[in-house]
Amino acid sequence: MANPLVSFKQPHFLKKGQKVGLVSTARKISRQELEYAIDIITDWGLVPVLGSHIFDVFHQFAGNDQARVDDFQQMLDDPTIKAIICVRGGYGTVRIIDALNFESFLRQPKWIAGFSDITVLHAHLHNLRVCSLHSTMPICFEKDNTLEAVESLKRALFGESIDITLDHHPFNIKGHCKGHIVGGNLSVLYSLMGSSSDIDTSNKILFIEDLDEYLYHVDRMMMSLKRSEKLSGLAGLIVGGMTSMNDNNIPFGKTAEDIIKDCIADYSFPVCFNFPAGHIEHNLALQLGRYASLKVDTTVSLSYE
Repeated sequence: MANPLVSFKQPHFLKKGQKVGLVSTARKISRQELEYAIDIITDWGLVPVLGSHIFDVFHQFAGNDQARVDDFQQMLDDPTIKAIICVRGGYGTVRIIDALNFESFLRQPKWIAGFSDITVLHAHLHNLRVCSLHSTMPICFEKDNTLEAVESLKRALFGESIDITLDHHPFNIKGHCKGHIVGGNLSVLYSLMGSSSDIDTSNKILFIEDLDEYLYHVDRMMMSLKRSEKLSGLAGLIVGGMTSMNDNNIPFGKTAEDIIKDCIADYSFPVCFNFPAGHIEHNLALQLGRYASLKVDTTVSLSYE
């Protein structure tokens, strides 16, 4: 059996003085919304480099598709840029993913960080067998994050420990598993099914989170994962924040956590609920693609190998 520790490329961790690219692959952002995060990243000892079109506006997007492609491609190809931090999510990354060329990036991989709509990039990079960072983004630094969440991105970029320990949740399923971590936003993962960015979950630890979805849609997405056998071969499941869910006038009758619990009842892999990642203030960084150990008992721990 192949050594699981070397099957994914891990970008080099950062050193002070190095440049990081800031781009928006999706929703528009203003300079004012980014100023606080630029100061924080500078305080980390890094040099933030803004995409040429980052403040462009095209309807809800940060510039038209070509402008967003140009910004991201420039950061991918520039050897002096050692990491790319997506400044916000929203919607739009899927519109540009097929226009991006990862050839130079694969010769010298760099960390790509973000969450929510950035799940498109995480899934695509997973298929290219390159690790990436599911983490908070600059739009969230000032008002929407705990200090620990922002610090966890810094720690991940610099190669410091980001192992996570948390308390038991009543829906947890005890067990111990190892595997590469894959996943991100459930709605985005669902939208990628059948595409070249669709993820293979076999023998992996799947992480899911979501925001502002109708409960019946969560059920639909989970049933789709189950029927497509993306759950049957899992090593383990991590459920992050299922935040601000919606219901119809006639209630669905279950919470998002209830829906997930019922959908995985036929399986025996370890499961962790209420993991501190997703559209929550305490959004801690996860190294997707890394080989990890998940232990679910009276407490839960996630560590990297």
